[in-house]
Amino acid sequence: MTDEQSTPENRRPLKVRGVGLVNQFACWLSQKSITPNHISLLSIVFALFVAICLLIVPQYGGGQKVVLYVLAALLIQGRLLCNLFDGLVAIEGGKSTASGELFNDIPDRISDPLIIIAAGYSIVSVTYGDILGWCGALLAVLTAYIRTLAVSIGAPANFTGPMAKQHRMALLTFACIATAFEQYFWQHDYVMLIALIILNLGCVLTNWRRASLAYHFLEKK
Repeated sequence: MTDEQSTPENRRPLKVRGVGLVNQFACWLSQKSITPNHISLLSIVFALFVAICLLIVPQYGGGQKVVLYVLAALLIQGRLLCNLFDGLVAIEGGKSTASGELFNDIPDRISDPLIIIAAGYSIVSVTYGDILGWCGALLAVLTAYIRTLAVSIGAPANFTGPMAKQHRMALLTFACIATAFEQYFWQHDYVMLIALIILNLGCVLTNWRRASLAYHFLEKK
């Protein structure tokens, strides 16, 4: 992450950055031989394991499905923690590099599709779950593309939702936990189906809002 990209207006606004325990752990990490780039790459590993859990869900039944959904939810949080601590170690820990933004952004473009596409393939209650997953992944990547394109042509960084990265991951975390209960009691996965529909619609709205805000800003310059 570069100095220019580390300015407050170019960072995703996260309240958790102000939590003392979080900052203490980030400080501890920054004193180790761990770079922000290592942490960013680790987020892909978490996303890959989330995808594996969700992809193999249809092959199991009963309690095994419940375990896989809960594990996927926990691994999503692991991915988000990597996204949090790579920035904290880079900026607050003073380990930012010229190439840091590549490692800050590219892993997200890999992790999001891995998780969202796998969530689509985990659905067995309908035949079009995989389509929802692929569409959601494409729209999720587009939200980041619009943001970075806008910044590259002079508009401010825009992390608005309603389906920014943290919102997508919060929705899928909730869906995994809720679907675990749903599987345990009723043996179906309508919660995950509804979550992916919401994710797709939310991403469409997010893309429109970000593009619209960038357009109006640039036209008024």
